[in-house]
Amino acid sequence: MTRENLNKQENFQEKRGVKREGRKTQAKNTAKPKNENKVIAEKPTRARHKKPQQTNSLQKANFNTAILEIPTKKEEQRMTEVIKPKQDIFKKSKLKIIPLGGLHEIGKNITVFEYEDEIIIVDCGLSFPEDDMLGVDLVIPDITYLEKNKEKIKGLVVTHGHEDHIGGIPYLLKQINVPIYAPKLAVGLIQNKLEEHKLLRSTKMVEVSAGQTIILGNNFKVEFIRSTHSIPDSVMLAITTPIGTVLHTGDFKVDYTPIDGKIMDFGRIAELGNKGIIALMSDSTNAERKGFTMSESSVGEVLDKLFIHCEKRIVVATFASNVHRVQQIVNAAVKYGRKIAVCGRSMINMIETARQLGYIACPEDAFIDIDQIDVYNDEQLVIITTGSQGEPMSALTRMAAGDHRKVKITQNDLVIISANPIPGNEKFVSKVIDDLMQIGAEVVYSALADVHVSGHACQEEQKLIIALAKPKYFIPVHGEYRQLISHGETAESMGIEPKNIIYMSNGRVLEIDEEEAKFNGTVPSGRVLVDGLGVGDVGNIVLRDRQHLSQDGLIVIVLTMNSRNRRSYSRTRCNF
Repeated sequence: MTRENLNKQENFQEKRGVKREGRKTQAKNTAKPKNENKVIAEKPTRARHKKPQQTNSLQKANFNTAILEIPTKKEEQRMTEVIKPKQDIFKKSKLKIIPLGGLHEIGKNITVFEYEDEIIIVDCGLSFPEDDMLGVDLVIPDITYLEKNKEKIKGLVVTHGHEDHIGGIPYLLKQINVPIYAPKLAVGLIQNKLEEHKLLRSTKMVEVSAGQTIILGNNFKVEFIRSTHSIPDSVMLAITTPIGTVLHTGDFKVDYTPIDGKIMDFGRIAELGNKGIIALMSDSTNAERKGFTMSESSVGEVLDKLFIHCEKRIVVATFASNVHRVQQIVNAAVKYGRKIAVCGRSMINMIETARQLGYIACPEDAFIDIDQIDVYNDEQLVIITTGSQGEPMSALTRMAAGDHRKVKITQNDLVIISANPIPGNEKFVSKVIDDLMQIGAEVVYSALADVHVSGHACQEEQKLIIALAKPKYFIPVHGEYRQLISHGETAESMGIEPKNIIYMSNGRVLEIDEEEAKFNGTVPSGRVLVDGLGVGDVGNIVLRDRQHLSQDGLIVIVLTMNSRNRRSYSRTRCNF
């Protein structure tokens, strides 16, 4: 078909289209409109409005009549009301972070993460009583909020096995039975506690290794990242939620030469930082100290110098949970041919558990029972004991007072206190040192030699973690108020905006998402006092009465009477 024939055929089709379109239009114009709000808009056909130069005869045009409906004002208002909720449906909820302990104090660490109808708990520790808490054994956090929301709880995640992070778990489980996810050593230590409280069989324990990830519910994914601290198997937690990832450091220090050779996983922290961390919750215990914390291995060198020429019996007091320190004491004892006896219930339990799980390496015959110490000469013995904080009923305190049944301190003893006093315990530690020196023992403590290093990061180490994580929000945790403030100042020096540095307090609810972080209300928090078997039975009134009794004394009247005639059988006695 030639070009001329194509043009003729197209002109014929366009004429037919004009006629048909005209008929349709005429019929519609004569009909009565059904709705006055309807407007008929007709697009002109190409035959009526031709562009003489730009028309392409080979292109087909399809023009239809469009009917536009104009809504009334009521219909517009109804449409607006319907559209608004649809836009909010896709808006994410906010993550709630609720500390129930561990802020503005030392110990009793527990933090709640809540998203919609799901909760996970990080750590559940205890703290020790203060001077005015007469007769109190332990202090645990108030978990009233968790009891009211126990159906939401998906699990308890543990960062490491220190008492201020796991000591409150048995008391939590008595109220709420939740699964526990913890590293290997922490699992062993928790099992010992649960066995004492007869909770072991009813509790689900899951052992988790560094580098492993667990999923809790629909909204939480928790990754365990290898860290370094004064106890093996310490981890950081990368908690991934719908609003982003929160990095919780737990207790940490940067140690390039750890005793077990397992260095912190800096690469994974940096990788998460590059992907984006919405909030960093970081340990603030040593936030006021400049520089770096010394490596744990440096203590071993000092111990070696104290052991090498010593012909006395050596007594070493340290934290029971400081497994790395115990390993170095064991190394020095084995090196210089000394047998090791252990004193103090918590120390015995810790060493037994650590040896069973392979965290303390030594010959099988290195340890002896405390009852066998009289068989050996003084230069052949090392006694590892509790009491480095001067606790009134601890083994070292009773030794210093001459009340210990199996160990008597003499002038031929070298006592090494391998710990620094926790704030508030300085007076007790000083008294123990004085008592030991009055007996005639040689005493070495941190003021005289570097027999202790901290397990917490100083400012330069804290800066390193901030630099790797690159968080949007920075939340200092684990410390007293002045330490939190100091840590916040360090973060500000690293480029964190002051408005994004958040200082929390126990019980205060922080709501956080990609756009903002703000406080919204409070929940019950505080301290619950444990007195023997009684949990929460001792309150401020009881403590006040005990203080009055300790200051003013007690009068007991003993009187024997006849129940019938109410006469006394004997003289009345008054005991003061």
